[in-house]
Amino acid sequence: MVRHVKLLTRILHGASDANIPFAGLCQLLRRLGFEERVHGDHHIFAKDGVEEILNLQPRGAKAKPYQVKQVRNVILKYKLGGEEDEQV
Repeated sequence: MVRHVKLLTRILHGASDANIPFAGLCQLLRRLGFEERVHGDHHIFAKDGVEEILNLQPRGAKAKPYQVKQVRNVILKYKLGGEEDEQV
């Protein structure tokens, strides 16, 4: 299975929120069409058609568990993650 699909599956499953790599989470959001701005250690993601703005900060090399939950909620709410959302 492709790495970003595995990561998306882990995020949607919700069992390992504390073990999601921050770089992988950022890469997944970019693949889903989010635009990224970086201000210090804040990575701010926005996408047309998505009301929420995701403001993520790393905790070491991992993403913060509550922020992984926010990302999961946005993916589920807007039904992101299908083939049509991914950029080649």
